[in-house]
Amino acid sequence: MQDKRAILLIIDGCGIGAAPDCASYNDLPNCNTLGNVAIANKGLNLPNLYKLGLGNIANLLGMPNNPGSVGLNGKLEEMSKAKDTQTGHWEMMGLVSEVGFPLYPNGFPKDVIDKFVNQTQCHNILVNLPYSGTKVLDDYGDEHCKTGYPIVYTSGDSVFQIACHTDVVPIEKQYKWCEIARSILTGDHNVGRVIARPFSGSSGNYKRISALRHDYTVLPPSKTILDDLVSTSHGVLGVGKIEDIFCKQGLSHAIHTGSNEEGLRITLEAIQGKLDLNKLGLIEKASDQVGFIFTNLVDTDSLYGHRRDPFGYYKALVEIDNYLGQIMNAMTGNDLLIISSDHGNDPTAPGTDHTREYVPFLLYNKNIVNGEANLGSVRNFAQIGLSIEKWLGMNKSSANSDVHLDQRIADYLNKVA
Repeated sequence: MQDKRAILLIIDGCGIGAAPDCASYNDLPNCNTLGNVAIANKGLNLPNLYKLGLGNIANLLGMPNNPGSVGLNGKLEEMSKAKDTQTGHWEMMGLVSEVGFPLYPNGFPKDVIDKFVNQTQCHNILVNLPYSGTKVLDDYGDEHCKTGYPIVYTSGDSVFQIACHTDVVPIEKQYKWCEIARSILTGDHNVGRVIARPFSGSSGNYKRISALRHDYTVLPPSKTILDDLVSTSHGVLGVGKIEDIFCKQGLSHAIHTGSNEEGLRITLEAIQGKLDLNKLGLIEKASDQVGFIFTNLVDTDSLYGHRRDPFGYYKALVEIDNYLGQIMNAMTGNDLLIISSDHGNDPTAPGTDHTREYVPFLLYNKNIVNGEANLGSVRNFAQIGLSIEKWLGMNKSSANSDVHLDQRIADYLNKVA
């Protein structure tokens, strides 16, 4: 009999309504990623997410309540003091961040930039302001190509982003510059992520190269549920930017992806046992099996949420939903599927930043096909990691001693075990 396995799909930047503390993060009470995408597109047609009960969580145009939904459905409230990718994913795996990473609404201070210029010997930089990742290429791409100076910018997140044309600054040099920036950004300037943003193309048609993006993060401050899984010989496969978010910590295998389609295809292949894990090992004697597949689908966030494109966002959801049907069909009764998100990114909201929202929580196992009660709102994204631990038969981990699995989730997992 196949050992139990958990699959977690994170639809990046997919909120489902304003969190109670949204005003503290400069967000409006009507921010609602899924709700406003539904309105902009005159309704959602996502049959597999409907089957799982997405319409039971909130009022979504085109997706009514489904009393025959399968599995559990509800929404999670973030406890961490931020609304970014890193803190969201860390909280899923048991770490609540009481203090957010530093933000730079006016750009980085002169001493940081001076150190970066001196140590990289790049001579100068361009921009040093919060900026849209696509507009900054439109506005400064030509000057970068003429001077060779890197485009350095930030956003509403704690990020130090470096954009360079791959024909002007070779990709390995870009990565080296990011490593230098990461070494500089410590202490009071311990930003969450340094991000390499390589691009290609010509004037008026510059394009970011998603497959070459690389995030240089800080290590989680303590052990996570991932560490507990790996230490008990449960192989953990990170798909997409999971490897970067956790600095490879707590992963036995990992693979970067250049698009949601690639991430979904790899996830499906892993479920079907078609993925060659021998080429993806991160640790010595990595198992040729994994008990946890952890996938981040970033396009909803990076391509459509930040760019305020509700129509592209919906197309990405349709692509996910289409693959979801194949994923559910490939699962066995020993597989647990969870679908959630790390934060909101309402493409109809002002600005280009993430939005402080609840995130959906969908949990499915094919052993139970009758409708299950909606959970309503549950505090702490760690419900995700705790559910995975329980499914895989682990004792409560050291990474989440102050967090408890919601009893209704525990009862469901006991029922399908």
